[in-house]
Amino acid sequence: MHADAAAEPKFNGRLAILLAMAMFVLVFDTSLMNVSISAVVADLGTTASGVQGAIALEALVSAAFILIGGKTGDLIGRKVAYILGLLGYAIGAVAMTMAQDLTTVIIFWAVIGGLGASLLLPSMQSLIHGNFQGAHQKRVYALVGASAAIAAAVGPLLGGFITTFLSWRIAFLLEDVVILIVLSGIRLVRDVPYTGPRHVDAVGAGLSVVGMGGIVLGILVWQEGGEAVAALLVLGAIAMVALVWWLVRRKRQAKPTLIDPDLFKARLFRLGISQQMLQQIALGGAMIALPIFLQMVLEYNAMQAGLSLAPLSLSMFGVALLAGKKAGARRPASIIRLGFALLSVGMLALIPIVPRASSGWYFVIPLVVAGSGLGLLVSQLNNYTLSPISDERVSEAAGVNSAAGSFGLSFGLAFAGAIMLATLSFAFTRLAQDSAVLSTTEQQQVADALDHDAEVMSNTQLAEQLAGQPEVVQAEIIRINTDARPIALQVALLVPTLAGLLGLINSFRMMRLPDPISSSSSEGIAFG
Repeated sequence: MHADAAAEPKFNGRLAILLAMAMFVLVFDTSLMNVSISAVVADLGTTASGVQGAIALEALVSAAFILIGGKTGDLIGRKVAYILGLLGYAIGAVAMTMAQDLTTVIIFWAVIGGLGASLLLPSMQSLIHGNFQGAHQKRVYALVGASAAIAAAVGPLLGGFITTFLSWRIAFLLEDVVILIVLSGIRLVRDVPYTGPRHVDAVGAGLSVVGMGGIVLGILVWQEGGEAVAALLVLGAIAMVALVWWLVRRKRQAKPTLIDPDLFKARLFRLGISQQMLQQIALGGAMIALPIFLQMVLEYNAMQAGLSLAPLSLSMFGVALLAGKKAGARRPASIIRLGFALLSVGMLALIPIVPRASSGWYFVIPLVVAGSGLGLLVSQLNNYTLSPISDERVSEAAGVNSAAGSFGLSFGLAFAGAIMLATLSFAFTRLAQDSAVLSTTEQQQVADALDHDAEVMSNTQLAEQLAGQPEVVQAEIIRINTDARPIALQVALLVPTLAGLLGLINSFRMMRLPDPISSSSSEGIAFG
């Protein structure tokens, strides 16, 4: 017994902490952008929809390439992929500290940073498997998962504080400092060799990127008033159908596939990834609509916006921890059902509050309810989804699970933003046409301007743009803006609400299935 204890590898606490720091940066990065929208818009002279599009694009790139990123790590080495992933994030953060226009943000933060995430997540999973064993491995997974949860909980507060009292650029610079600290301990990381087949399913990889990319890009192009929206959406849908056909065909021919289609034969897995996607659609929709309302309508700074969002993030964090420890004999499906029910109730409660809210205090109770629902989902969905998967295939299944979640997040961000701006344009134009103050020419000018650049603006920003117009015209357009914005935000909140309701309906199907039995591997990758 003493000999066995002596033979057990010593726990590498420094490496575990560095891995947790890497995960913290990855999650904190998006929280920072959400609460800093108004500051980024003002500093770069861009639009809220443009920044929102960059946020959705970053999530999309991560989702579209995460399966490819996992295979890339197999081919070039997991340690190399981990380093490249960190460097991708570092490049994005450095670019944000120096960015002078939205193009820089899109290229370096959204695209290169998103590619970094697609390499970082799967390689981190493999390196934890290879550098820690037994109880130590579970301990590191728990630490990394806790780091992600803490970043999600305190990210809006920390990001808002730094943005308000220093600068959002300083916050991104601090991300680079953390990444440098993580890279300083890279010698502690032992590479994990890949012994599986080294063939690449290039067609499957291309179809997955075109499929997910076409759908979300189509929505983003629609949001920005671009052309070929229908073509992009149709291309994405066709590519997704073609991907399914291709994977099944390759499997029958016993050839390498991007992902094994047999994974989807497990009903628990199919239900789990669909619920994961719906949860992330709801989260993405809420996390773009609410910050825009707080910063553009209530004219909150980043710190005030972060504090107003704290009930959502902190209740999600607290309930996730509590549910993970106190679930007891309760069925995972019943906890998931309750989670989607609370999420739906919280989002529904926000809709009638929006036009009446004069401060973030109005949102506290609905956000606590919705956050509690999300916390219940976070505590159960990953293990529920991965439990029926065998140990040798759990890494591949985790990649699919992560891709589904990231796609849902990017879809929620893009669709809620696009619906919000389309509704704003329609409502603003209709209210302008009904105005007894604006002349027919002025009404047409308003309609033409919105047709090319619908944008959620604070009344202060709008007043600056209207300088030089007659006071009665200024007052009327500001009144119309005040009336139109809540309508647009109410419609945007229908996206997370409908996602929550669909998840609730789906949860009744889960209740009819037997409970999952978690394997040690599936328990370990909950952070993915």
